[in-house]
Formats: sequence, C-alpha cells, structure tokens
Amino acid sequence: MIRYNLRCDGGHTFESWFQSSSAYDSQVKRKLVTCAICGSAKVEKAIMAPRIAGTKKRGSAAPADSSTSATMAEGRELRAELKQLHDHLVKNADNVGARFPSEARKMHYGDIEHRPIYGEASPEEARSLIEEGVEVGSLPVLRDNRN
Repeated sequence: MIRYNLRCDGGHTFESWFQSSSAYDSQVKRKLVTCAICGSAKVEKAIMAPRIAGTKKRGSAAPADSSTSATMAEGRELRAELKQLHDHLVKNADNVGARFPSEARKMHYGDIEHRPIYGEASPEEARSLIEEGVEVGSLPVLRDNRN
C-alpha cells in the first residue's frame, strides 16, 4: 500500500491510500479519485515529506504523559479523517453489500459500467480480487460509541 498527499483544483489537501502507484494512476484516469472535501475529480499529488525512521537516544525521549497525549491526539485525528472518508464514501457510492466481489469483478472486466461502490468482502475474497488486478481498498469499521 502507498499513501499519497493529494490536492484538488479547489486547493483542498487530503491523503489517500492506494494498492500501488499504477493503481493511483488508473483511478485518477477513470476519475475515481475525488476530493474528500468538495468532490472534485481534478486531483493531483501534493508534495510529501519522506518518512524516515530514526533512532531514539537515551535521555532525549519526551515524558510519558506528553507522548501519551500526543498519541491520543493523533488517534482522534486519524479517527476523524476515517469518519470523513467513510461519510464521503456513503454519500457518493452505492452500497452493494455482500455482492461487492461480484460487482467489482463485473466492472473490472467491463461487463457493467464503472461506478463507485462499497460493500463487504472476506479477506480471502479481497486477496483474490487484488490478485486478479481488481482495484480495491479497505476501511476499518468505526464504532459510534467509544469508551
């Protein structure tokens, strides 16, 4: 999986995950990548800072309470972004439920017209779709109530 920072022609920035760079190119060409804020299909990659793994030196780590609150804030931010993506998907795509693998294959092989869909697939079904070259992604299920 690869994550890209994206920007639409309206100036909104957001990020999205893709199976590969060729999957991104294919989805953009078919206008399946849209701005999570305004829905524009005129999207391009934005400049990204590389993620470099560093080493922690003794004595340089932040206090546990600072690190914990930062991690919690990042978790809340990630959850909010996932909810925004989920809401966008529900608003702009058809829920095909358990028919997802079948519908995705039909679109991939040109049996039916391409359209944004979402639904359910087992891990084995998803793996099979990916092996066939069908472009799919997954989102975690978000509970409404959190303790």
